[in-house]
Amino acid sequence: MIDAVKLTKVYPPDIIALQNVSITVGKGEILFLTGMSGAGKTTLLKIICCMEKPNKGIIEVAGMDLGRISSTETQVLRQQIGVVYQDFKILPKQTVFQNIAMPMEVAYRSARDIRDRIDYLLDRLQLAHKRDVQAGKLSRGEQQRVAIARAACNTPPLLLADEPTGNLDAGVSELVMKLFEELNQQGCTLIIATHDESIYRNTRHRKVELEHGLFSKHTIQRQLPLLNMQGGSASPDHGGN
Repeated sequence: MIDAVKLTKVYPPDIIALQNVSITVGKGEILFLTGMSGAGKTTLLKIICCMEKPNKGIIEVAGMDLGRISSTETQVLRQQIGVVYQDFKILPKQTVFQNIAMPMEVAYRSARDIRDRIDYLLDRLQLAHKRDVQAGKLSRGEQQRVAIARAACNTPPLLLADEPTGNLDAGVSELVMKLFEELNQQGCTLIIATHDESIYRNTRHRKVELEHGLFSKHTIQRQLPLLNMQGGSASPDHGGN
C-alpha cells in the first residue's frame, strides 16, 4: 500500500521535520505512528495524502509514485484516502450530517446510502442526538468524532488519523478504536498517529516511533492468544531494532 524511501522534509529556514525516513505499510495493516509533539508524525501523514511534498526521497501510495503523478491522478488518489485532521477541518455552519455527507456526495453515493451510513456512524460514535446540530456548536470532543465519521464514511482503502483520540475520554476512545478495527476488517489500511499509549498498548498491530524526524525504534506487537494450552494468559512479545 505504501512504500517510502529516505524521505526528508525541511521547512524554512532550517527546520528538519523528517530525515531519511523509510517505511513500508502493507495493504490491510493497522500501523501506529508514535512520538512526541514535533516528532514528524503529522508531516509524514501530509506527505502520504499529497498535502506536502518531500524535499528528498521517493514515496509510492497504492502503486503510484507521488513525485510523478499528475494533478488529476492526485485528485483521484485523494478520494481514496480518508483523513482525520488534528484540527478537524469541519465546516462550523454546516450540520453534523452535512459535514459527514460531503465525501459521500463527491463519490456520488445515493441519498439513501448517505443517510443510512451516517446514521450508522453517528450511532457507533454516540452522536445520533447531534445529527442536525451545527458543527460549530459542538464540543471539541464531539467535533473530533464528526471528523472521524467523515473520514470513515466511504470505507476508504486508506485512512490516516492524526491524534484521533486527543480530545476524547477513555470510553469514547474505545468506541473509535472499535470502529477503526471494523474498517480494517473491511479492507481499510490505517495509519494512526498518536501519543496515547492506551489505544495501542494491548493490540497486535505494529508500532513505529518518530523522534526528531527519525524512526527511533520499530516495535512489532503480536496478537495475544486468549489462552495457552495450560489455561494461562500469554505475555506480549515485543521485538525491535
